[in-house]
Amino acid sequence: MKVSVVGCSGSAPGPQSPASCYLVQAQHEGRQWSIVLDLGNGSLGPLQSFLDPRALDAVVLSHLHPDHCLDVCSLYVVLNYAPGQPRAQRLPVYAPAGGAERLGRAYGVEGPESLGSRMSFNVISARESFAVGPFQITPIPVYHPVEAYGLRVEADGQVLAYTGDTDYCPQLAELCAGADLVLADCAFVDGRDEAKGIHMSGSKVARAAIEAGGVRRLMLTHIPAWNDPQICHDQAAQVWPGEVELAVAGAVYDLAQ
Repeated sequence: MKVSVVGCSGSAPGPQSPASCYLVQAQHEGRQWSIVLDLGNGSLGPLQSFLDPRALDAVVLSHLHPDHCLDVCSLYVVLNYAPGQPRAQRLPVYAPAGGAERLGRAYGVEGPESLGSRMSFNVISARESFAVGPFQITPIPVYHPVEAYGLRVEADGQVLAYTGDTDYCPQLAELCAGADLVLADCAFVDGRDEAKGIHMSGSKVARAAIEAGGVRRLMLTHIPAWNDPQICHDQAAQVWPGEVELAVAGAVYDLAQ
């Protein structure tokens, strides 16, 4: 299983990265399967440097804030209007309850417009796993102002844990236990951001990973353009006993390595 960071800027696109989007790929049954975890604003453009978005097997949304879902509207435009043979089947989109309505409102101008002609929306629920090709995906509820999930993705005997947006919470241990790679929300800075139930700082990320146990790689992501990534890194490194990595837009990570 490999993960390509399409976008990792927190809360809004930044000068060096669009908002959240992670392409996850694995070989299965003689072909490559491709899903994206989130499709935040600005991400569809650089996604096309990795693959034709019409070749996606699924979109999985952690929650319905714009920086995690808004480019689903742009993807619909590609699916609906790009020349060539259309997909034989509608693209599956897995999202929290209300996802179809939320994105229909974002796409429509005078009123909501359904995206259902090109996309099939499926509601995700806490701890109800579902499969897309080789991927077994389990949504774990996390701590954010709206319904939000961390996504535990398993394939090829490897585990990717993507926290989505969350403050520290006990459920992170369930999400991250034994993960080969944890992609962790690190939008907050210790000593500056005191609001509860929104995001984590580096020290909180590291604490959650230690408590989960068995985490092999810890990678900070969702860092806003107004943060100094080195501060986020250093605050995590004071707690995490191993190497702390920073997600980089355009980078590809092989979970087998």
